[in-house]
Amino acid sequence: MDLQLTGKRALVTGSTSGIGFAIARQLAAEGAEVIINGRSRSGVSATIARLLEAVPGAKVSGIAADLGTAAGCEALVTTCADVDILVNNLGIFDPRPFEEIDDTEWFHFFETNVMSGVRLSRHYLPAMKARNWGRIVFISSESGICPPAEMVHYGMSKSAQLSVARGIAETCTGSGVTVNSVLPGPTRTEGVTTFFGRLAEEQGVSLEQAEKDFFANARPTSLIKRFIDPAEVANLVAYVCSPLSSATHGAALRVEGGVVRSMV
Repeated sequence: MDLQLTGKRALVTGSTSGIGFAIARQLAAEGAEVIINGRSRSGVSATIARLLEAVPGAKVSGIAADLGTAAGCEALVTTCADVDILVNNLGIFDPRPFEEIDDTEWFHFFETNVMSGVRLSRHYLPAMKARNWGRIVFISSESGICPPAEMVHYGMSKSAQLSVARGIAETCTGSGVTVNSVLPGPTRTEGVTTFFGRLAEEQGVSLEQAEKDFFANARPTSLIKRFIDPAEVANLVAYVCSPLSSATHGAALRVEGGVVRSMV
């Protein structure tokens, strides 16, 4: 299927690894011009090389900026004034008992996971509306509707993304601009693999057993009983970014392996 993305310019935040990189790679494979973002210049440069190896001839550039701060967002939009597609993928997570999460950490999660998308959407949306076409996608999580006890602050930020995305969508009524959220479930990113590797070592079990225990105890409602591959998320995001998805607007789209038991 041709997603008709040739000639579209896409910014994917937090795209030097994990879901963000998978999205950037898929958009590039579909012909979009992709802008990689990460905090360090070296990380961005390495990711550009990695993407070009995966998609020879891709149109790709990069911007190093810490989007968890207002200054970082301002620096990025100064360098990249306009895009057709904005994928607000940047996000952090950190399992921690609720009683140990101090105010500083709460605000850090909100600044990084929520305000980065708010600030960039606020900048890019007017031009999208002016040309009557654009795509904004927030990468939320099943944790946004099933807040995890081990990461209450993370769940809060993902719920906030859903509200922000739907609210922005309401401002685009009758236009060719769509705003949606995508809700991945537990995904095998580099960070998750590292975390479970440490957990398995601490518990004296294999990585496979640690993952099996996770789905038996922490995510027992999963229907697929495995971690999602980032490419599986990227496939849905690429479609949502395409002209073919013009009737998908204001939606919270789930790619979470059946963890969420509700049908709506």
